Amino acid sequence: MSELSIKVTIANRVYPLTVQAEEEEEVRKAATYINERIKTLESGFAVKDKLDLLAMLALELTIEKGHGKEELQNDKVLHSISHLIETIDHHLAAE
Repeated sequence: MSELSIKVTIANRVYPLTVQAEEEEEVRKAATYINERIKTLESGFAVKDKLDLLAMLALELTIEKGHGKEELQNDKVLHSISHLIETIDHHLAAE
């Protein structure tokens, strides 16, 4: 596998990267996608600070990937189990 040294621009900053040749197109498309999403956020909010926009984008992408849902589901399951245990304990104590 051959490595390439490329530069991608994200939020008006240039990042030199070393990637596998077969990954180059994917990396460039990802950088383009990030920049497009930042522009969308920038036009929708009164935020101009690129770091804030990157943070907002990171949050959006994390939500899109479903991260956070698993923890919420686990919390609901734990709450249900705790409630069930309390109900069983209550009925056992009443006997």
